[in-house]
Amino acid sequence: MPLSDMRAVLTAHRAVGAFNFVQLELAEAIVAGAERAGAGVVLQLSENAVRFHGGVAPAAAAALRLAEASTAPIVVHLDHATDVELVEEAIALGLPSVMYDGAHLDDAENVARTASVVARAHEHGVWVEAELGEVGGKGGAHTPGVRTDVDDAAAFVAATGVDALAVAVGSSHAMTSREASLDEGLIARLAERVPVPLVLHGSSGVPDSGIDRAIVAGMRKINIGTHLNVVFTAAVREALAADSAVVDPRTYVRPAREAVAAEVARLAGLISHGAAG
Repeated sequence: MPLSDMRAVLTAHRAVGAFNFVQLELAEAIVAGAERAGAGVVLQLSENAVRFHGGVAPAAAAALRLAEASTAPIVVHLDHATDVELVEEAIALGLPSVMYDGAHLDDAENVARTASVVARAHEHGVWVEAELGEVGGKGGAHTPGVRTDVDDAAAFVAATGVDALAVAVGSSHAMTSREASLDEGLIARLAERVPVPLVLHGSSGVPDSGIDRAIVAGMRKINIGTHLNVVFTAAVREALAADSAVVDPRTYVRPAREAVAAEVARLAGLISHGAAG
């Protein structure tokens, strides 16, 4: 189907699952999972993944082709770009959605740079997500324990014109266990005051019940990356343990891709439709 935009996918679902991929097999699994769930999803390529591939184009081009061929609505999104040049490259390649992450900057510089990115992106009809409150788990300025201030969030959106806002409410990036506890009261207060969709980063560390409650409280985009890597790697380990002589990577990548597709289908159903997880 034609490439989907973020606004349309968000409008069609109670919330949307946003899944990060590093290599092609993960992207294929995410799209397959979305189709099984009958749900739109966001197919995300982070700045770290871009660095791994040596640029935006190799992985982004593949993601765009997968999205066009899918029977599910798929939004291709550049995630956590701290480099404005990467955002420019993504826009030029035709990505309909980007995240500019200026949370490492002081407040005035974050506002100025984000507003500039928004103005440029909107000229091309591109959706822009930004971050305020430094979601934990990334090191440096991303300090665990930080919470987004409601007044600051409302003022930031008004000053920058962003289309969505990632906020710090208790989750943390790169968690390999699902035990994070979110501040649902803060989510509700943010949702009441902030006039754009709220984004939950670090959702890999949040259990199903916490994700569901966060959506009820007001979260609209749920980012999951590390959890899929855990599922993929566990399946690879299992396949290699079953046959130590295997040398063809398809032998162990195929079951890993299938395991991720099944988990994406399950999570996409929970997020988009409220199905039991």
